[in-house]
Amino acid sequence: MHTFTKDEWSLVRVHGRTDGTFPITFFYSGSAVECNVKAATLQITVNAVYDCFDQWLTILIDGAFISRQMLAKGEQTITVFRRMNPDKIKNVRIIKETEAIPEDSVHYLQILSLETDGEVCPVEKRPLSLEFVGDSITTGEGTYGAKGEEDWIPMFFSAYHNYAFLTAQALHADYRVISKGGWGIYCGWDNNVNNSIPRVYGKVCGMLTGLRHEAVGAQKDYDFAANPVDAVIFHLGTNDYSAFTQQPWTDPETGLVYRQTLLPDGTPESESKERFLAAAVAALRDIRRKNPQAYILWIYGMLGDGLEPMITEAVARYQEESRDERISYLPLPNTTDETVGSRYHPGYPSHRAAAKVLIEELQKIFSL
Repeated sequence: MHTFTKDEWSLVRVHGRTDGTFPITFFYSGSAVECNVKAATLQITVNAVYDCFDQWLTILIDGAFISRQMLAKGEQTITVFRRMNPDKIKNVRIIKETEAIPEDSVHYLQILSLETDGEVCPVEKRPLSLEFVGDSITTGEGTYGAKGEEDWIPMFFSAYHNYAFLTAQALHADYRVISKGGWGIYCGWDNNVNNSIPRVYGKVCGMLTGLRHEAVGAQKDYDFAANPVDAVIFHLGTNDYSAFTQQPWTDPETGLVYRQTLLPDGTPESESKERFLAAAVAALRDIRRKNPQAYILWIYGMLGDGLEPMITEAVARYQEESRDERISYLPLPNTTDETVGSRYHPGYPSHRAAAKVLIEELQKIFSL
């Protein structure tokens, strides 16, 4: 067994937002290392850092699911495979299943080393690269666990068992994810205006604050120019709609009170609507500035479509001001009693249905 050398690490593909330094530090779900090895044995050493919410890892070999496991705190070596055919090249992907969790005082996963008894081979660069921006749906919350489970624990989250992975796999695309359950465009599900994905979009993982997260690169500006994508799939709005039915949120630092309000007929009152539209258009402008060549596809509808009129209005307003033709809106199939998963979130069947629609749309956009 030998540890991957610097030259061998250059053959490894890193998926997901990082600050580009070593050891590789992952924050978001779906982050992964991928390698091709011609060997009988492969091991990985990781450092799982968290205080409360455990982290999960999934291993794929040649695209097939092999294992899923909860990680203990601290450094640990995991055997990826053993006694396989040493003359055959195996494609291995090791995926961080758990979302970024600012509710934990510290939460990240480091890839410290890879060891093998064989040869490391290059991993091809795929012809298409995607970025998924979303909330708990994109995190894959509810895709594991029985219907009716309500515990908010990482065991029920999965970056592998969701529409983003299914879409990338079907299109033979590389992808990265920036998502957080409960967060939205203007505000989170509970009217908390700090829980806005666009607010942290420009950082490696801006939602993770504090000195320990800052020390491993979470607050660095993300290098979009060095990591361009062909499409940004923007999957937000579900929590913004939920905020209309929640109690006001008071900012503990300023004392200001925030609340999105519905009129008696169930439609958003004008000021609430305008707050959302302004935030949505600003988010689209920012995505375009940071991804000048990418197609922007706003998707929505897996947990109801109550915000659809406002989303389509936001896209139209942005297009009118920018004359940007590389953007569109795509409705997704709603989750049903048959396709719901745990935590009243879309289950794996719902993610498969959504992925089918999304795959077909991206095939049209890119003439695949």
